[in-house]
Amino acid sequence: MPNDSQPANAGTRPAADGTDASRLDRDVVIVPAATVDGADAYPGLLRRVLAYNDRLMLVEHVMEKGSVFPRHSHPHEQLAYLVSGRVRVQAGDETFEAGPGDSFVVRGGIEHQVWALERSVALDVFTPHREDYVEWADGR
Repeated sequence: MPNDSQPANAGTRPAADGTDASRLDRDVVIVPAATVDGADAYPGLLRRVLAYNDRLMLVEHVMEKGSVFPRHSHPHEQLAYLVSGRVRVQAGDETFEAGPGDSFVVRGGIEHQVWALERSVALDVFTPHREDYVEWADGR
């Protein structure tokens, strides 16, 4: 429970100097939904960077039908959970479709791409946290 000296969302926003050090080294990071703005990462793809620390990051992606998350790779391990919708995924040599409740893991360094077959909401977990997403969220 928060006390009067520390609000529930303390340490969840960058410090005045723009650093996220207060978030990265906290034992508990609380991010109320109302404090997170989303923005288009690509046409038809809204990204919301949610809770994270130095080892782990949670990101919500909302993809409109027909949108594409371009082919890419990154060194981070990625676990994806599809909350709603339907997507086609190409990861390495595998191509598959995923629907509500489906999940998959992509190892770091593996190229992957996602097509939204219908409006879809996915939660992505990265380890370690993605510094490029922190910079992207801070730079909007």
